[in-house]
Amino acid sequence: MSLSVHSDTPRAGPLPSAAPGKAASGGTAGRGIRSRLFTKYVALFVAVVAIALLANGLFEVFFYYREHKASLIRVQHEQAEAAAAKIGQFVKEIESQLGWTTQLPWSGGSIEQRRFDALRLLRQVPAITELAQVDSTGKERLRVSRLAMDALDSGIDLSADPKFTEAVAHKVYYGPVYFRRESEPYMTLALAGARKDAGVSIAEVNLKLIWDVVSQIKVGEHGHAYVVGPEGRLIAHPDISLVLRNTDMSGLPQVRAALAGSGTVAGALSEARNIQGQKVLTASAPIEPLHWTMFVELPVEEAYAALYASLQRLAIVLLAASIFAVLAGIFLARRMVVPIQALRSGAERIGGGDFSQRISIRTGDELEGLADQFNDMGARLQESYADLENKVEQRTAELRQSLNDLRTAQNRLIQTEKLASLGQLTAGIAHEIKNPLNFVNNFSAVSTELIDELNETLRSAALDGKTKEEVEELTGMLRGNLEKVVQHGRRADSIVRNMLLHSREGSGEHRAVDINAVVEESLNLAYHGARAERPAFNVTLERAFDPAAGMVDIYPQEITRVFLNLISNGFYAAAKRKESEGDSFAPTLGATTKDLGDSVEIRIRDNGTGIPPEVKERMFNPFFTTKPAGEGTGLGLSMSHDITVKQHGGTIDVNTEPGVFTEFIITLPRAMATGGTTGSTPGSTLGGKS
Repeated sequence: MSLSVHSDTPRAGPLPSAAPGKAASGGTAGRGIRSRLFTKYVALFVAVVAIALLANGLFEVFFYYREHKASLIRVQHEQAEAAAAKIGQFVKEIESQLGWTTQLPWSGGSIEQRRFDALRLLRQVPAITELAQVDSTGKERLRVSRLAMDALDSGIDLSADPKFTEAVAHKVYYGPVYFRRESEPYMTLALAGARKDAGVSIAEVNLKLIWDVVSQIKVGEHGHAYVVGPEGRLIAHPDISLVLRNTDMSGLPQVRAALAGSGTVAGALSEARNIQGQKVLTASAPIEPLHWTMFVELPVEEAYAALYASLQRLAIVLLAASIFAVLAGIFLARRMVVPIQALRSGAERIGGGDFSQRISIRTGDELEGLADQFNDMGARLQESYADLENKVEQRTAELRQSLNDLRTAQNRLIQTEKLASLGQLTAGIAHEIKNPLNFVNNFSAVSTELIDELNETLRSAALDGKTKEEVEELTGMLRGNLEKVVQHGRRADSIVRNMLLHSREGSGEHRAVDINAVVEESLNLAYHGARAERPAFNVTLERAFDPAAGMVDIYPQEITRVFLNLISNGFYAAAKRKESEGDSFAPTLGATTKDLGDSVEIRIRDNGTGIPPEVKERMFNPFFTTKPAGEGTGLGLSMSHDITVKQHGGTIDVNTEPGVFTEFIITLPRAMATGGTTGSTPGSTLGGKS
C-alpha cells in the first residue's frame, strides 16, 4: 500500500471570501476531533479480542470450578464412607471375638474354664478392658478386668440393666460412649448367646485404640479424619490430645448438620471451619450400627490448589493474547488510518480553497476510488470557481451601480413628492436592473445544482462517518458563499418588484364586493408569501368575520394591497419576536370584521414586537421605515393611509403596545362619496413592505 498527498499544479490563490472559510474550516476540524481514529481502531480490536478471551476464560474457570469442587466433594465423601467402613469393621471384629464366649450354657463346674477363656480374650483383643459374663437370670457370674481384681460369682443382679435386657432382646447391645476419668472414651458392647440359657457377655471396649484406624486415613497432604459420637463428643482424632480432653465438636456447623440427620454435609456444607478455625472442605458418613459419624476434612487452600494454578495459567494466556491483540491492532489500524488521514488532509486543503490539490493513494480498494473522486471534484470546482469568481465580480459591480442608481432615484422621489413621477422613474430604473439581476440569480441557481450533484456523488462513495463530515464541511462552505450571492440578489430583486408595483397605472374601477372575502383572500396570499420566504416559520391564523359586514363599494385591488401590506408587516413583526424568544413563543395573527351600519370595521392584529411611540407618530409619513436597508421602500404605510383615507374616505389607526401586540383599525364607508378625492380610479397601487 502506498499513499501520498501532493499538488499537481501550482496552487491558485483563493478567492477573497475563501480565506475566512478556510480558517473556519480548520477551526471546526480541530474542534471536531475528540479522539484519533488510530486509537479507536486499536482500542476496538483489543476490546474484541480481550472480551472474547475473557468470556471464554471465565466460562472455562466457572465450569472447571464446579467440576473440580464436585469431584473433591465426591472423593471426600467416598473417603468418609471408606473410613466409616473401617471403623465398623473394627467394632465387628471385636463383636466376633466376643461371640464365641456365649456358645456354652452355664454349669457349676465350667466357671474356671470360662475365666481362662476370658483372660485369653483380653490378651487377643487389646481394646477390651473388662469382660463380664451374666447367666440367663441376669446374675453376674464372672468379671475379668485389666483395671481391677477379678470377681467370681459376685451375684450382682443385672437383670434390669439395659446392657442385659437390650442384649437379650436384640442379641447385641451397643452402649453409649462414656469417658473414664473424663479423658478416655469407652463403650459397652453386650452380646447374648443363641441359646436361652447361654447368658450374656458384656465387654467394656476402650475406644482410644480406634485412633490407630483414624490416623491411618490420609486425606490429601494436610487433611484428616475423625469420629464423633451421637452427642457430638470426639471419639477418635489424629490429635489424640483432643480425644483425651473429651472435646465437644457439636459447636461446628458440619457436626450439627450431621447429628440433625441432614445426611451427608458434602452437599449442604461443602465448606466449613474445623476445630482450629481453618477453612476446610468437609464430608461425612454414618458408622452403622453404632450411630457414630465419620468426618473427613481437607484445607480449602490445598483443595483448590489445582484451580488456582489453572487460573494463573489462564491469566498468563490472557496477557499474552492481549499483547498480541495490541500489536495486531496497531498494524491493522495503521493500514486503515493512514489513507484516511491523507484523505482528510487533502479534503481540508481543498476546503480551504486550494482546488489544485490532488490526493494520491495506492491501496487498490475503495479508499483509492474515493481519492480519485476527490481529485475529480477538485478539478471541477477549480474550473467552476474560477468562472464563478469572474461572473460574481462582474455582476456585483453591476448590482452596486444599480443600487447607487436606485438610491439616487429615491432621493429624487423624496424631493419631488409626486407619485406619478416616482412611478415613471422607478420603472425605468427597475427595468435597467432587472436583466443583470436575473442573470445573477440564474447563475446562482445553476451553481447550487452543481453543488447538490457533487453532494450526491460523495454520498454514493464508501466513506466512514468522519470523512463524510469533512467533505460535507467543504461543500457547505461553497454553498454558504453562493447563498450569500442568492440572498443579496433576492433583496435587490425585491426592491425592483416593489418599484415596478409603484410604477403601475390605475388598477380598475370601484365596485361592490364582499369585504369578508377580500380579507380572507389577503390572509391566504400573505400567509403563503411569508411561508415561501421562511419555510420553517409557522404562525397561527385567527379569523372572526361578521356575516353582517356584507358588501362594500371599494377599489378591490387597492384595498387588497392595503391588507396585504398590513398583514405582511404583522408576519414580519411576529417573526422578529420568534427569533428573539425562541420556541417558547407561539406567533399568531388575527383578522376581524364588524358591521357599523353605514361603514365596516376591519382589525388586523399580531402578537409581534409592537411599535414604539416615536415610530408610531411618523409611521404614515412617506419613505419612513425601520427595516434594514434593502428590505423595504418606506411607501407601504403611507400608501395604505392615502388609499384608505383620501381615496375611499375611510380611516386608518393603530393600537399597539411595544413587545406585546400591534392592531391596525380600518373603517371603510359602504358607499364611496361621489367624485372621490382621487377620481374614478386610484392614483397608484400599493407595493412593498413598510
